[in-house]
Amino acid sequence: MGTRELTRDLLRRLPKAELHNHLDGSLRAETMIELARAARVTLPTTNPDALRRHMLVSDARNLEDYLARFDITIALLQTPEAIERVAYEMLEDAARDGVRYIEVRYCPELSRRAGLSLDQVLAAEWRGFERGMRDFSVTARIINCSLRHYDPAVSVAIAEQSVAWRDRGVVGFDLAGGEAGRPPGLHAAAFDAAAEGCLGITVHAGEAAGPDSIAEAVHRCHADRIGHGTRLYEDPRLRDYIRDRRIVIEANITSNVQTRAVTRAAEHPVRGYFDAGLDVTLCTDSWLMSGVTLTDEYWTAHRELGFTRAEIDRLILNGFAGAFLPWPERLALLADVEAELADL
Repeated sequence: MGTRELTRDLLRRLPKAELHNHLDGSLRAETMIELARAARVTLPTTNPDALRRHMLVSDARNLEDYLARFDITIALLQTPEAIERVAYEMLEDAARDGVRYIEVRYCPELSRRAGLSLDQVLAAEWRGFERGMRDFSVTARIINCSLRHYDPAVSVAIAEQSVAWRDRGVVGFDLAGGEAGRPPGLHAAAFDAAAEGCLGITVHAGEAAGPDSIAEAVHRCHADRIGHGTRLYEDPRLRDYIRDRRIVIEANITSNVQTRAVTRAAEHPVRGYFDAGLDVTLCTDSWLMSGVTLTDEYWTAHRELGFTRAEIDRLILNGFAGAFLPWPERLALLADVEAELADL
């Protein structure tokens, strides 16, 4: 199929995998208003359209400014009922966008302000996903994050809890939060625990810091995938190392523009990574703060970076192949998706 034949509607109908999306960045505005009312939390506005506009990050100077919006949503995720509801609604929204497989990441420590345990947070999230999988035919799994500014001992506790939940939906461990000046190797003990527990490992790296952050994620933190990897191009030798070992790059075009990691979508390095043979796929980062769906990201890649239908199919298949699922399950998903892509 040629470039001119692609439409946004076709991209929406294509089966897709979402590997990098944050629970606390993907609430519906209407849900936020209801949760805030129940929790007696004051929002900037109670008009859904105005709230969506407020939560859309269009004024960030850097990653830290982008992350500041999450303070609003995290305050609403302090009860099991709220966490379960948001998880469930995410799968409904994913299904509407043609997403068949999604890995949702969240730092469960963030939901402990009112006394919830890590177990209670994870149980609520998994209940929401189990109901959503039954109702919307989307396969969902959990990636637990720690945050860079935490004491490394907290990261170890989250990693150990993640391993304990390995047979109850948790498939990966991640490190997120403000990147500049906070190398991932400070949390190496947590990544060791996750690796020894046979979890998939992804690390936010190369977004607000340079390729040294990516190198440390790979060499010290056992990364199987890299979240963002935007500045990988600055180190061609490391780029080739990641290419040769098929370490997946979870590219996020829109949020990288918002955080000033790139100036504009047409300059995003994902085009160069793909052309150089890296294993890349497209992701949204957060539906609410970035104001995008996965379909939107593929449309941007097509319009701004010239990705053709055949290349988009490859990006999609890379997503399914890079999932933190057992290989037989990935093979089954890939077979179904390849057949459906051929039909469409």
